[in-house]
Amino acid sequence: MAITLVNPEGLTKVDLYRQVSVATGSRMVFLAGQVAWDADGVTVGEGDFVAQVEQCYLNVGTALAEVGASFDNVVKLTVYLVDWTPDKMPQFAEGVARAAAKLGVTPAAPLTGVGVAALAAPDLLVEVEATAIID
Repeated sequence: MAITLVNPEGLTKVDLYRQVSVATGSRMVFLAGQVAWDADGVTVGEGDFVAQVEQCYLNVGTALAEVGASFDNVVKLTVYLVDWTPDKMPQFAEGVARAAAKLGVTPAAPLTGVGVAALAAPDLLVEVEATAIID
């Protein structure tokens, strides 16, 4: 595999992701932010944070698969979270775990969470961007 995920000594180890990724592939893949819309543009899990996290990660998986990639190729995730507070972390982790189980993957790439006031539509609670590298 062209990607090595690392948790360096001296940095906090977080179960949900690794602190560093080293990529040596030859093609970079940049995904637009994926929100909790189904293929018809209908919001999945309106008002349900866990369901929206799950759908976002499923959509990332779909987009990656289209270009011959998977979560194993992801080198960085950026997650935008509406009205984020740290007490929502267990729900975020649950949504990721549900998507991971459906996809049969363990998303562990470095992750940055950004609290935002709003996204593109008022019913959206989360958006996930991904960068991947493939050979």
